[in-house]
Amino acid sequence: MLRDMFIQMGFWSTWLIIPAIFELIPAVRAWFWNHFRPTKVPTGKLPGRMPRITILIPIYNSANTLENCLRSIAESTYPNELINVICANNKSRDKSRQVFQRAQSELKELQLQWLDAEQGKARALNTAIYASTGDYVITMDSDGTLEPHALMNIVQNFVAHPEAQAQTGTILSNKFLIKQDPNHRLIHLNEYLEYAIAFLAGRTVESKDDQIFTMSGAFSAFRRAALMQSRLYNVDTVGEDTDMTFQVRYYLKGRVALCPNAIFYVEPADGWNELYVQRQRWQRGEIEVVRHFMGNHLNLKEIWKNFLVRRLIVDHTVSFLKVIWLFAMLVLVPFGYSPVMLLYSVIAMYILYLFIAALNFSNVLKYLAFKPEEQAYARNHWWLIFTIPGYNFVISFFRVMGVINAMLAPAKWTALNLNKEGHAIKQVLRRDLKKVRYHEEKED
Repeated sequence: MLRDMFIQMGFWSTWLIIPAIFELIPAVRAWFWNHFRPTKVPTGKLPGRMPRITILIPIYNSANTLENCLRSIAESTYPNELINVICANNKSRDKSRQVFQRAQSELKELQLQWLDAEQGKARALNTAIYASTGDYVITMDSDGTLEPHALMNIVQNFVAHPEAQAQTGTILSNKFLIKQDPNHRLIHLNEYLEYAIAFLAGRTVESKDDQIFTMSGAFSAFRRAALMQSRLYNVDTVGEDTDMTFQVRYYLKGRVALCPNAIFYVEPADGWNELYVQRQRWQRGEIEVVRHFMGNHLNLKEIWKNFLVRRLIVDHTVSFLKVIWLFAMLVLVPFGYSPVMLLYSVIAMYILYLFIAALNFSNVLKYLAFKPEEQAYARNHWWLIFTIPGYNFVISFFRVMGVINAMLAPAKWTALNLNKEGHAIKQVLRRDLKKVRYHEEKED
C-alpha cells in the first residue's frame, strides 16, 4: 500500500518537478554568482565631463502621480542643469498639463518640456526621442519615483561598460505606498519580493551572460546615438519595451545590461484584477515580439544553446504544467489516486519551491547591501518566502490565460480583468448548458 502510494506520488510529482527544475537551476546559479563572483557596481564621481541626459516621460492621465515623479528627478544627485525632461502627452483627459505647469514654475533648475503626441505610449516616446539631446536618453513612467542616486548610478554604469548600448534599472514596489493600503498588503508585499527577485536574482545573471530578455518599460536608459539608429518603439505591439530590447540586440548588435543600484519605485498593483490585466499584457507582448524577431527559427534542439528557447519554455510550457497539475488534482481521487498521496505531493513540491524562494531571497539581500534601508525592509519581511510560492502559482495562471487570450483575441492595451473575464466565462457556460438542455428536451 505504502509502496504504491509513493510510486503514484513520484509519477504525478514529475509533472511539477519539471517546472521546478527550470526554476531551481537559475536560482542556484544566481546564488553562486552573487555570493562568490558578485558584480562590481561602479561607485564614486564620474571622471571628467558630466554628460547631459534627457528623460522621457510618457503622460496619460497622470495628474495624481506626475508631480512626485518630477520632484524625484529634481531631488536626485545628478546635477539638475544637465537634465532635460520631456513630458510626452498622449491624449490625457485629466489635469496633467496643469500639474506639469505648476512643477515647471517650482522646479526652476530643471529644463522641463511638454510635447503633445498621438494616442499610445510608444507613439509618445517616439515623438519625444526626436526632441532629445545629450549623451544618454532615459525613459521612465509617470507613476513612479527615482531613488536619489539612480540617475548618477546608471550614467556611471554606462561609463564603466562602454559595450552596453542600453540598460534597465531595478524596479521595486514603493514601500511607502504598500503601507498606505492595508487591504492589499499581502499582495503588495509579494509583488515587492517578486520584483526584487526578478531583477536582483534573475536579471543580474542574465546581464552577465548578455541574456536580458526585456528591459523594464518603467525605467530604461540608452546611449542616444544607439537609440537614434534604432527603428524606434514599435507601435503595433503591447510589448514595445521587449521589442526595443530585441532591436538593440539584433539590429544594433549591442548589449543590454542591468544597473542593479539604479532603483525606480513603482506603484503597487491595485489588487488581483490589475495584476491579471498587467501580466496578460506582458505575456502577449512577449509572444508578439518573439514571433516578429524569431519567426520559424525557434527550434527545441537549441534549448541549451539559445536562451530565448529556454525562456519561452519556462514562460509558456512550464506555466501550463503548473496550472494543469493543480486542476488535474480535482479529478485524481475518482481515478483511484490516494488523497494522502496528493497531500504528500503538494507538501514535497511546496518544500522545493520554498528552497528556491530562500535562495532568491538571499540573492536579493546580497545585492541590496548598497542601500541598507532597503535591505532592512526586505529582511524584515523574510516570511514572504513562505507565501511567494503560492503567489507565483497565481501569476503562472495569469500568464497561461495571457497565452490563451493572445491566440483568441486581437492585441490591445486594455483587456478584461479577472472579475469581468470570470463573468464572461460563466455566461458562455450558461449559454452552452441551455443549448444542451434544449437539444435533450427536443430529443425527448
